[in-house]
Parts: sequence; C-alpha cells; structure tokens
Amino acid sequence: MALKQLRRGRGEDRRLEEYPFYPFVVDGNGHVAFDSAAFDKAVDYFLHTRNGRAAGELVVIGEQNLVRDTLPSDRLRAYKEFYAAYDGDAVVDDNTAFLENYRRIVNHLGRSFPNTGIEVLLHNLVNPSRSLVAIENPEVTGRSVGSGATNLVLDLKTRRQRGEDKVNYELNIGARQFKCTTIPIFRPDYGLVGAICINVDVRFLREFVMHDEGRLTAFFDDLLRTDFKLDENILSQDQYQRALRGKRHYLDEAIRTTGARRQDHRLAAILFSDIVGFTQLMASSESQTLGIMDASETIHLRALAENGGRLLKRLGDGVLASFESASQAVVAAVAIHRAVAADGRFQVRSGIHLGEIIDDGLDVYGDGVNLSSRIQGHVEPGEIGVSDVVYANIRNKDGLSARPLGAVALKGVAEPVTLYVIEA
Repeated sequence: MALKQLRRGRGEDRRLEEYPFYPFVVDGNGHVAFDSAAFDKAVDYFLHTRNGRAAGELVVIGEQNLVRDTLPSDRLRAYKEFYAAYDGDAVVDDNTAFLENYRRIVNHLGRSFPNTGIEVLLHNLVNPSRSLVAIENPEVTGRSVGSGATNLVLDLKTRRQRGEDKVNYELNIGARQFKCTTIPIFRPDYGLVGAICINVDVRFLREFVMHDEGRLTAFFDDLLRTDFKLDENILSQDQYQRALRGKRHYLDEAIRTTGARRQDHRLAAILFSDIVGFTQLMASSESQTLGIMDASETIHLRALAENGGRLLKRLGDGVLASFESASQAVVAAVAIHRAVAADGRFQVRSGIHLGEIIDDGLDVYGDGVNLSSRIQGHVEPGEIGVSDVVYANIRNKDGLSARPLGAVALKGVAEPVTLYVIEA
C-alpha cells in the first residue's frame, strides 16, 4: 500500500490497546516494561493497514522509548517509514501545542514562590531525552530546559497500572533531601504525554531557614509576597460573615476556643462506592480507564447533587459521601448503579451504613466510615450492601426492596453485622 494511501481514508479506528501487539507488558511485580518485539509488529501492521488513531499513539510511544537510539538499522528504517507515513512530526508538534497551557501554569505557579526552595517544572514526555520544557526556581536542582527524564515514563505507567499516585514522596540523593510530587498529564488519544513536578528542598528549609530568625522572616516575606491587590471574595458565605466579625484565619476560632482542631461529631448515612477491578482495567487499557474514571465521577456527583449528598472524599477510583437520611443514601446508590449499568463499560459496588462520623476539618473518620467501607468490600460487583440499621430505615419506603445476607463477620468489626443487598 502506498504511503499516500496510509495518510488518507478512514481505515481502522481501534485504540492501540485493542490490538494484540500493544507494546507494553506487566511483570509479576506489576512493573510496566516496553516490549520492542510488539512495537516492531505494530509498526509493520500499520504500514500496511491504516489506523491514524492507533498510529498516533504508537508514534508517541516510540519517541518516549527512544527507539531511534535502540532499534537495529533495518527496524529503524521501518520505523522512519511508518513515522513519515503518519506525519509523526505533526503528532509531536500537536502534543507540544497541547502542553503550552501547562507551561503557563508551571511558570505562574513557580513565580508565586520565589527564593523558597520550591521548584516547579514541566516534562514533555514525548521527548524524554530532552523532556524538561519549563522550570521555575531551577536553582533547587540545578537543571535547565532541555534536561531529560528517561525513566519517568515507565515509572508513571507502572504507578497508573497499580492505581498509585506519586504524591508527597521523599528523595535522598547523597546529602540532599527533597519532598516531591509528580502529576502525570494524559491525553485521550495518546495516553501519558507529560508531567508537572514540584520539588521542595527539605534541608534548605530545615537547616538553613528554620534556625535563623532573619532567614525565616525573609522566607515568609518571599512566600507571601504579592504584586497587586484586588477587591474579590473567595470565602464561602459563612466564612465571609465570620471574617467580617473578626475571624483572622481558618483555625482562628478553634485555637481561641479549644486550642486544637474542632471535631464535628454527627450522625450520617455514609455511602462508599468504587469501581470494580480498577487495577485490571488499567492494565488492559490505560486511556479507556481514564475515561471510565471521568464517567464514574460524573455519575456519582450527579446522584449526590440530586439526593442531598455531600462529597467527603475522592479515594482514587472511589467516592465517600454523607447523607442526612438513610433513604437518601440508598436512592442515590440505586441511581449510581443504574447509570453505571446504562454506561456498560464498568461496574461499581457500594456499601451504606448509618452511624457517627467525625469531621475535624482535615479528615473524616469514625464508625460510619469504617463500616460502610467494610460492607462495600463484602458485596459482589454491581451490588449495594447496607447494614441492618439502614435497612430498618428504608424497609417501608416505596420503590425500595432488599434481600437479606444474614449476619456477616466483617474484618475489623468485633460483632457480626446483619447485611442486606438492595434490589437496584
């Protein structure tokens, strides 16, 4: 088939992950590795069968894994032919344009913290050998635009496959110590294409700044420095009124009244819901699973909004929410499960318990949270499990029915709990 024909016409439209030659493998320890043999098969296939969608992702993967430096000469010729056939330069340029707004975010964010030992940077992971395309406060690590990050691609793919975030981790390099966060950037058509990194120089802060009053004052002057003033309100209505009455900062009232964080104890119906088989979904198709996560969040938030729910936490692929009544929580869960079933790409399972929760302003915990999580983990995919106290509150509600599971021993719970499954 002529190269011009490859560029034109509709051809196939499958994702690269849907082919048997997706060029990554996962070992027994959950690590993702580049599969050069599968990559070669993919190149040969798309040289003879057009699929601009999958080929664009293959271009990104090839450039990320530096195949120009590692392929033997005959395979490199085939890759260059494939790259030209699908206008690889346009794919690379399109990704550079896509990351331009992230570059602005990095520049503005980093310039907000001058002389603080906080470095903010952007990697373009389509070009890992020269991935660093924006950096603010570069004196922290001594790097500059054009530096590489050749191991970051596979590390982030491995963490995504495991459902792990790369947040608040420690690095020790010789006598240096850093607190770091890495935020991957994904595109629906290409997968992982970039990353924003934040690196904090721990020893600079602990050893140079903290023990000298002048340096500490200078640090906070730089941290809190502003360039101009605006007349805008960013507070909630309640906090706005409290500020007008004299509240000076977010812990002001708690410090003045108790000397510690205020703990709000209340009775609530707690819903815990998450995606079934998330790790396996990530292993089979990273980009499709990201789409599933977006759909799941939309479905959950809509159900909460329509049924008086309050989002307490996003837990990776799960959601923790509270309701003022058990019936509200159950109706919301039924709506979630029906919407997920209509979507058809994934399943969720949910657990609901009515109990006391504790909200200290930074976290939410307590019996209601713990038991709803245990119930959720016990029921089957697609099911909504509820405790006996929830069932007692909804058993006479029109349109709601349940079947008993009996007394169940749940991990970490002293006594067996009688459970029911809602008929959604």
